[in-house]
Amino acid sequence: MAHMTGRSAYKKLEERLNKFPQGTPPSDSLNKIFGILFNEKEVELVSQLPIKPFTVNTASRIWKLSKLQTEKILDHLAGRAILLDSEHRGVKKYILPPPMAGFFEFSMMRTRQDIDQKLLSKLFYQYINIEEDFVKDLLFGSETYLGRALVQETSLSNDNLISILEYEKASHIIKTASHIGISICYCRHKMHHLGKACDAPLDICMTFNNVANSLIKHDYARRVETSECMDLLQKAYEYNLVQCGENVKNNVSFICNCCSCCCEFLVAAKRFGMTHPVQTTSYVPRIDDDTCTGCGKCIDGCPVNAIEQIPIDHQINTNARDKKVKINTEICLGCGICVRGCPNKSISLEKRKEQIITPVNSVHRIVLMAIEKGKLQDLIFDNQAFVSHKIMAAVLGAILKLPPIKRLMASKQMKSIYLEKLFEKL
Repeated sequence: MAHMTGRSAYKKLEERLNKFPQGTPPSDSLNKIFGILFNEKEVELVSQLPIKPFTVNTASRIWKLSKLQTEKILDHLAGRAILLDSEHRGVKKYILPPPMAGFFEFSMMRTRQDIDQKLLSKLFYQYINIEEDFVKDLLFGSETYLGRALVQETSLSNDNLISILEYEKASHIIKTASHIGISICYCRHKMHHLGKACDAPLDICMTFNNVANSLIKHDYARRVETSECMDLLQKAYEYNLVQCGENVKNNVSFICNCCSCCCEFLVAAKRFGMTHPVQTTSYVPRIDDDTCTGCGKCIDGCPVNAIEQIPIDHQINTNARDKKVKINTEICLGCGICVRGCPNKSISLEKRKEQIITPVNSVHRIVLMAIEKGKLQDLIFDNQAFVSHKIMAAVLGAILKLPPIKRLMASKQMKSIYLEKLFEKL
């Protein structure tokens, strides 16, 4: 009976997580992950939590527990990085982050003795790298991306440095953050337990602002000053790591320094042959065929296999080489690693022709993803309390299932009523 109760509780937690734009497809591996990260009572309680930030009073009312009991449980969950906590104007709030980037990763961002991290690594690998549903939903499920690539600033020309926008620069994110935390890289830590990790730096995962402050408070990150974080950014450049930050302009919460062998986003890009796993930068590399020697260093360095050698038609091109280098701009992230690695300076970055749209903040990104996934009603009517709300949620859910053009026309009538209020409250 206890076993059945546990599975029922896991289902409720899964349903709660799937109300968020980024969900968790069902799997035995997922249940085993839940079994490591939560005890049975916690699964039951967490499955009832709102999507939006909430106070002790809110959780106390939902759980039907005293405020003292509720706060103790919430602080214990925050202490294990299941929840994030923050304080604004003297009011403490909590939020259950999504699995990715969220409590899945937080569980591996420091060495721990309270859970079996080797077993957890195997389960994460099975659920994310072997089973395809989670990563496909994460990367293909919406037009708006969770993350965006950041161009390596040392690869930019003087003209590019003048025109690059502040939010496109990792250095700007670092220098303007209110808090900076450095943790162990989840991806390489996981691969270390599997005996598959590369030699890239481990202690280099960057979090910022309120997320960083919560992780620092509970020893899941160490607080650093701007200068040390900038040194780590330079170290990431030296190891040809790709900077992938949260896909927002303001209050970026993380920058991952990703290698192509361990990072789940980059591995998926090569595995599925997808266009790109994160939003690209505003730049794309251009090769000068006259000076390129075809040495192949750019091919070796590209994290998503966007560069290849192709035969030269000597009837058109009399170049003595048999092959030339070509960049697939549909796959290219625009990170600039190839520019830095070219010994002949034959590669430069130029602005993409298409405009890259970046959400203003996390709320904007989440709402866009929710609309694209048909989950906006879950955000608006979070923790539904009234039958009328449930009816309206069902109506809105039906609208979001319409074909794209009809959905767009219908949503125009809904946006003025609901979205403005949603942005005000989230």
